[in-house]
Amino acid sequence: MMKNNYDLIIAGGGTAGVSCAYTAAKAGLSVLIIEKNTFLGGSITSSLVIPAMKTSDNAINTDFFNELYDNLSELGGAITYCDGNKGWFNPELTKIVLDKMMTEVNVDVLFESCIADIKTNNSKILSVSIDTIGSNNVADIRNELLSPIETRYLVDATGDAKIFQKLNCEFLNDNSKTQPASLRFIMSGINVKEFSSWIMELDKDRDVTTSCCADGYTYCSTAYTWDEGSNWALKPIVDRAIKDNAVTSEDMNYFQLFSVAGTSDSIAFNAPRLLNNEGYMQARERVLRISNFCKRYLKGFENSYISSIANSIGIRVSNRVKGKYVYTIEDLLSSKTFENPVVISNYPVDIHSEKKDSSTLQKVYKEYQLPIESLMSADYDNLYVAGRCISADFKSQAALRIIPSCFSMGEGLAKYLANLA
Repeated sequence: MMKNNYDLIIAGGGTAGVSCAYTAAKAGLSVLIIEKNTFLGGSITSSLVIPAMKTSDNAINTDFFNELYDNLSELGGAITYCDGNKGWFNPELTKIVLDKMMTEVNVDVLFESCIADIKTNNSKILSVSIDTIGSNNVADIRNELLSPIETRYLVDATGDAKIFQKLNCEFLNDNSKTQPASLRFIMSGINVKEFSSWIMELDKDRDVTTSCCADGYTYCSTAYTWDEGSNWALKPIVDRAIKDNAVTSEDMNYFQLFSVAGTSDSIAFNAPRLLNNEGYMQARERVLRISNFCKRYLKGFENSYISSIANSIGIRVSNRVKGKYVYTIEDLLSSKTFENPVVISNYPVDIHSEKKDSSTLQKVYKEYQLPIESLMSADYDNLYVAGRCISADFKSQAALRIIPSCFSMGEGLAKYLANLA
């Protein structure tokens, strides 16, 4: 049964939201997640953003990440790759494991729902009203939601700062600074062992192409972009495919693949990267052409097929809120320290561009910290944010948007709120 008040309500059950919810509930807070989809996991499950990128060995607020890994490992849905990255997750099993983890700590989850209205008094959030959009939200639950639900704290983990928008909060957006989105997909029926042997022989650059064995399966990764400044081993093959009219140069502007944890024959693609604000229809056309390219030109893909296309386009940057502290690229590059950091990372500044030879991957040679104040609303005392829409400038957000950092944001915020309570 739904309660009429919670210590913490979280809008969005993506990576930051589930981490925040789980940690807060373990600390004794009553927690409700309001999620628009029929499952949790956000970028991992809905957008197929796998694997999670490797970050600093000195990262903080990693308990949730490690518990998720352990739970997935028990089901054969997570591996540690040869570079020590534990973030290789199976997206379908992640849905199941997140359900289990939330249930274990008594987090209430309302699927196919969103916050319709927010009641405030001066600078304080008092309650929210919820709109249910799914057929599985039965009549008695709908009746409960007609009444406002009180909360001590409200967290916007929607990714696009939907709650901050609803409350007309101030944003940092500079519309001239954007990054293209991607619609990821998975192919199955691949002879991964054959492909791995072929690509490892073709490409000797171990910063690009790698392979390892784990739990009896072969896993691999490789990449190609249309940027002329890099010596991609796949370039002659892509050039031939373009000449054959099998794909376009735009289709292959960014092509990256990773095996899927716990599967013997599946590979996930960080592609296609979309150009000129393309939508789902154009993106799926590109997916089909890229999949046919793989079947025709890559060893081991002869009997492969598209097994999954992401439900949601993967967004790299969208709305960024103005918090109590606006984190800057100068803070990041100078390794500025803070009294209450929620993230410690060394992930590079990763800015994708729609234009050839215009993307940025700026390595960071010292660890940097993100302060809790960048997760605090500047407008409301008990409103917070976690995920890619934090209070950070464009360049620093490009380093902080990765899944492990979002996990850490959610966990660190939950610990902060539990201490307040």
